[in-house]
Amino acid sequence: MATRAIDGWVNVSMGEVGRPDFLTRVATDTFKQGDDFFRNYSIDEMLEVMDEIGVEKAILTTELTRPSEHVLSFTDAHPDRFAIGAQLDPRGGMKTLRALQSFSESQPLALARITPFLLDLPPNHAVYYPVYAKCIELELPITINTGIPGPPVPGECQHPMFLDRVCLHFPELKLVMAHGADPWWNEAIRLMIKYRNLYLMTSAYLPKYFPPELLRFMNTRGRRKILFASDHPVIQIKRCVEEAERLDLRPGVLDGFLYENAARLFFPDSVRKDDAGAEAS
Repeated sequence: MATRAIDGWVNVSMGEVGRPDFLTRVATDTFKQGDDFFRNYSIDEMLEVMDEIGVEKAILTTELTRPSEHVLSFTDAHPDRFAIGAQLDPRGGMKTLRALQSFSESQPLALARITPFLLDLPPNHAVYYPVYAKCIELELPITINTGIPGPPVPGECQHPMFLDRVCLHFPELKLVMAHGADPWWNEAIRLMIKYRNLYLMTSAYLPKYFPPELLRFMNTRGRRKILFASDHPVIQIKRCVEEAERLDLRPGVLDGFLYENAARLFFPDSVRKDDAGAEAS
């Protein structure tokens, strides 16, 4: 089977975010990026590279309450290729919930995102709970960053164990640990075994650096649990896919990682239509 992929985390509007110190440190120190990191990408250049490497869909990140017009131009032009991951601040209370409801009704919203280090609040804090309930109501997956972040920002709040009670009290919530879980991979894996609706996305983590325990989980009990993402341009999409293709995975696991798991979680209607079409034929 030819490579097919869904990229669960793509940034195309970095030219609009300025150069905050923590992001500059990540770009230069951690990922060895230059000025190309801090620019906007065009629709045509994204489609060109996506077509070249078999990426069928990309989930673009933008702020929920201040969405980027540049990002929205992608989904307006090609709703079949691009969807939205809405970054939100749970401290906004009802304003945030109303904005999420409205955005879900007007845009191709695939998921919500929260980055705990931006708040220095662990995801089992009560301020998150209304967002979790709203995501269940909207049948909307949510990504929560886990692992020690690259920039000099608080990291303890992103320990995977803070999701234990979240998954316990919100069992219907489809929750994705984003940006891997380094150095707490074993804790993340145990939690995914424990909770049916807990997943992990490898955004901002180059596949050649995946730890052995993650690869073992992908090849066994976790073959439906791990989702591909690049966090482009943190890691360029093409490089990330090419590295994934070189992983030592059992038959069928690579397609699940690159495509099927994300399709099932973020685009279930498309999966159901494909299944119906297969049955009809």
